[in-house]
Amino acid sequence: MINISNKEKVRRYSKASGSILLKESTISHIREGKIKKGNVEEAAKIAGIMGAKEAWMRLPYCHQIPLESVDFSLQLMQREVKVTCSVAASWKTGVEMDALSCVSSALLTVWDMVKYLEKDDSGNYPETRIKDILVEEKIKGEPQSQD
Repeated sequence: MINISNKEKVRRYSKASGSILLKESTISHIREGKIKKGNVEEAAKIAGIMGAKEAWMRLPYCHQIPLESVDFSLQLMQREVKVTCSVAASWKTGVEMDALSCVSSALLTVWDMVKYLEKDDSGNYPETRIKDILVEEKIKGEPQSQD
């Protein structure tokens, strides 16, 4: 890992997003609460928050960061589910990996919960795609007091 011991604690913020393309019928099932495994939005939110908190365990060179907040939103559209995650901490390194991990974990959870509706006759997923995972915003603020 990179040595950050001499860096000052600074307010850090990052917002990431991504989406998963699904069949319109699958989106309808999600809207109507008819998914066999349960509430997709709630499960994705929990998985996303866990993903943000566990980024350091999944990425070998990522520092463990004491996150101060994780905000999550899920938006159902006609053929896709969009997830946005914002993460903040006062620390010595950025939180963009934590935000990206939040989004990735949430989208994988959505896929897992609806895969039985997305499979074709051969068991493949010709219409299902996770796409456009990106960091939308990254802010590095002022140094924090060392109280």
